[in-house]
Amino acid sequence: MDLGHTLLLILAGVVAGGINALAGGGSLITFPGLILTGLSSVEANVTNSVSVFPGYVAGALGSRADLAGQWRRVPALLPACVAGSAGGCALLLHTPARAFELIVPVLVLGATATLYFQQRLRGLVGHPQAFGPRRRAVALQVVVFVGAVYGGYFGAALGVMYVAALALVLDEPLNRINALKNVLTVTVGLVTLLAFSLFGPVHWPAVLILAPATVAGGYAGALLAARLPGHILKALIVAFGTTIGLILLGRAFV
Repeated sequence: MDLGHTLLLILAGVVAGGINALAGGGSLITFPGLILTGLSSVEANVTNSVSVFPGYVAGALGSRADLAGQWRRVPALLPACVAGSAGGCALLLHTPARAFELIVPVLVLGATATLYFQQRLRGLVGHPQAFGPRRRAVALQVVVFVGAVYGGYFGAALGVMYVAALALVLDEPLNRINALKNVLTVTVGLVTLLAFSLFGPVHWPAVLILAPATVAGGYAGALLAARLPGHILKALIVAFGTTIGLILLGRAFV
């Protein structure tokens, strides 16, 4: 890997780490960057999943203040998150990717639209305050599991999708939902790290370049997210999600 490729991956890692902490979708920066260095699409995807994990950890650490009062919720969600992530990894390693490539843009754009029209959708499905404990618990488990399957398979815009879905179920400020999202993405990232390190074609020199860069970007992005007003954070997430969805849609038909 020459100097130009190294500098490209460093820049991509810093930017992607910040985007992941703010909204999710940073993999749409690092994944094309890895492709540009000459890796195949599968090798780039697996390498990317391993590389961004430290950035997820940094993002979660940076947003830990907004997890106050949520630590009893987290352990109950981890089994569904781990199981979904493992299932997504198995899909990536054992099934053709073409069908999912066509579905991913629809999922990303749908998640972004869900967040944008959050209040209207709450009018249809009911405000989280009206949910009974059982209904909320079941909805949370489903959201976490489905999101983890997607995260294990591809992962780009996982944060956008988690924030959008969690905002429909939880009656919490967006900053606190974003902090919970960071914990879930760390869990998904840990499972993919283990699975792909053992069974995937990881390009380790690229990982050694990308991983530290995502840490720097992830921690800075999480600190910024904690200080942003909710409506500004929402606007950023919607903008990132729309952009990412359109990029994925274009790639699916190239």
